[in-house]
Amino acid sequence: MDTAAPISDRLDDVDAHVEEGRRKMDWALEHMPILTALRERFAAGEPLADHRIGMALHVEAKTAVLVETLAEAGADVAVTGCNPLSTHDDVSAALDAHENITSYAKRGVDDEAYYEAMDAVIGHEPTITVDDGGDLVFRIHEEYPELIEDIVGGTEETTTGVHRLRAMDQEGALEYPMFNVNDTPMKHLFDNVHGTGESALANIAMTTNLSWAGKTVVVSGYGYCGRGVAKKAAGQNANVVVTEVDSRRALEAHMEGYEVMPMDEAAKVGDVFVTTTGNRDVITEKHFASMQDGVVLANAGHFDVEINLEELSELAVSEREAREGVREYELEDGSRVNVLAEGRLVNLASPVALGHPVEVMDQSFGVQAVCVRELAENGGEYDAGLHGVPDELDREVAETKLDAENIEHDVLSTEQEEYMGSWRHGT
Repeated sequence: MDTAAPISDRLDDVDAHVEEGRRKMDWALEHMPILTALRERFAAGEPLADHRIGMALHVEAKTAVLVETLAEAGADVAVTGCNPLSTHDDVSAALDAHENITSYAKRGVDDEAYYEAMDAVIGHEPTITVDDGGDLVFRIHEEYPELIEDIVGGTEETTTGVHRLRAMDQEGALEYPMFNVNDTPMKHLFDNVHGTGESALANIAMTTNLSWAGKTVVVSGYGYCGRGVAKKAAGQNANVVVTEVDSRRALEAHMEGYEVMPMDEAAKVGDVFVTTTGNRDVITEKHFASMQDGVVLANAGHFDVEINLEELSELAVSEREAREGVREYELEDGSRVNVLAEGRLVNLASPVALGHPVEVMDQSFGVQAVCVRELAENGGEYDAGLHGVPDELDREVAETKLDAENIEHDVLSTEQEEYMGSWRHGT
């Protein structure tokens, strides 16, 4: 089996990379009070001692704080990227410099090297997995099923990964317990809505240097991520059009004041298109042909399959890099279609990408951390399959954040709790 070498063996001037990566991580940690508090709790008892954690994530400064937090809790950690364009090599090197962490993440690798790095992580024989998109857990099931017996469980961060896990679970193919971090309130109410909305629009604006005001922004998909993109775009004075396949979400978008139409129609009027579905072939050949000259296409869903770039390339008579991170496709009629970040996650794969805001990811990674702790301490209580995050863990993260912000809130009195828990009280 060919596997990747650690990042430190593949970089020139490793010390300089480590120093810069450490600087980025220290800045992130200053603004992550949840993980800071969890580090203090974990350090006291090292709840992850004797565990090997395999991780496939977007390896950048905020994620690195989570990785390091788990290592400080006593775990041996091996990590690689879940997207070839989202890794920051300096951050990866800084992680690799930690005595309990081995990082294989390298920016810009091809598919073969991507899976070699994942195989290297799996080679550490993890007892817990932490995933973003599902590639790690599926790789283990498909290529290394002999390791499953020693895995107590794992966590999945994203909508796309959860969709894949749910399909596995329904087919009886998921052979160890996985926590669905994506659907817990502290994740989807903040990370998906505010994190995706803010970071996607910010990176599109920085990559193109174009304004939002007065533009027609087509948001494909009105789940939590789509809601965030639509809300933030409207807040910057754009006209928002939503495309949806789900009737209730389409109605919700309409009731929020957005124009709702099929992509066949939206393709004719949009200036900027942002896909957030997690599905494939959302924008295809028939749509490219009807788009206005100079449209901008970006993906804020997950994998690079939402915009069918193969069909676009076949339609184009020429291609060029119009700007760093912007691929221009000129069609036969002279119109131009601009695709950002190769159709990958624009908030993580564009040249200026920094991912979600630090404070937002602190909440999501806080949920990841307490779920890993739960698996280490009580993993034997969970059967194989997809599990919701226990509500007390989600609330622990919320309370930690409120304490850090010195925010107090009301609590139910004994009488109120009794009233809400009883069916005997009438009107």
